[in-house]
Amino acid sequence: MTNSQSIVRGAFFIIASELSFALSAAIIKLVSTSLPNESIVFFRNLFGLMILTPLLLRSSPKILQTNRLNIHLIRSGFGMGAMYCFFYALAHISLGDSMLIKSTIPLIIPFISALWLKENISQRVIIAGILGFVGVFLILEPNGDTNWASLVALASSLMAAMAFVTVRKLSATEPALRIVSYFAIFGLAISAIPMIWHWQTPTISQYFMLIGIGLSTTVGQLLLTRGYQNAPASSVGIFTYTSVPFGTFLGWLFWKELLDKNSFFGAILIVLAGIIILRTKITPIRE
Repeated sequence: MTNSQSIVRGAFFIIASELSFALSAAIIKLVSTSLPNESIVFFRNLFGLMILTPLLLRSSPKILQTNRLNIHLIRSGFGMGAMYCFFYALAHISLGDSMLIKSTIPLIIPFISALWLKENISQRVIIAGILGFVGVFLILEPNGDTNWASLVALASSLMAAMAFVTVRKLSATEPALRIVSYFAIFGLAISAIPMIWHWQTPTISQYFMLIGIGLSTTVGQLLLTRGYQNAPASSVGIFTYTSVPFGTFLGWLFWKELLDKNSFFGAILIVLAGIIILRTKITPIRE
């Protein structure tokens, strides 16, 4: 497969994953009005692992055998931190703004990839990163509690970028199902701890929404992992920007949310930064 074909395949999987994540975010925002953040995170991991179980049972008995358990644990730690922060942000700011701040992840990924995976980073990528974060500054214009929630969303993006680059590191030797399964296992163990003092039994309707979150995020993770296995993170990370129109549309459809002027111009700068990265030739990872 040529490099261009790999990027096309990777882009397809990532766009599909972002649609799954946007649907998940909409359900999280809906259920967060009646369930605490700790419960949503816990049940997301519980139902996610339940959904994965049939796939694990049909796979090779060696599917969970790994000599990179420490990297899986690091990936899970960053991923869980990102999850707690992002779920909190969804409950406190608009879905469109949440997705806009989440879209800073591909701007962060090249810098982390350069430090950890030894991918070369060009001057154009640096300029794109600066441009993108000017856009983020516009979105984060002080506005009371909303600004604090936006900063939490930005912290989520930083941790998610670390997790995604870790996935790229793991994908050199680990299959997608193993990567996602270890995240579900470690994630469930981590998220079970706060439930000792934050347990709240969901209603029937809440259970259905929580199952939907587990299904959409698990499918999204599988698609995302496939995307980063097909091409370098710094090449296809740009396509995570598709979460912005997906999230903005869902926010308008269900909550009549619209982007304000600052968010609109911030979105233009962030997407422009992404286009610059897309048009920049990336040196492949040196494994």
